Amino acid sequence: HVQLVESGGGSVHTGESLTLSCKGSGWEYDSYCMVWLRQAPGKEREGIARIYTGLGNTNYADSVKGRFTISRDNAEKTLYLQMNILKPEDTAMYYCAAGGVNRCLLSSWGQGTQVTVS
Repeated sequence: HVQLVESGGGSVHTGESLTLSCKGSGWEYDSYCMVWLRQAPGKEREGIARIYTGLGNTNYADSVKGRFTISRDNAEKTLYLQMNILKPEDTAMYYCAAGGVNRCLLSSWGQGTQVTVS
């Protein structure tokens, strides 16, 4: 069973950058679908970036495209989210999650890390 732990959240000002990390353990397969999601108070959870670790294919939500970059260090088994040009509307709890590559059903979740932009 994969276990995920996020870190790197914090409080920043508009226009600044932040990098989130998601360290994983218990990996069983060579490739996974990994996703960063976020949830702001009173809003639905939103998937914002996805990567297939085998081929490195990535997808982004329109809300973060061009500002955020998802990546994974396969040697370190760590997922990253580089967030640039942060806006107040990026304020949310950020989660990483992992699932199988066939349907990307997210079965493993981290505990979340808070990002606040003011």
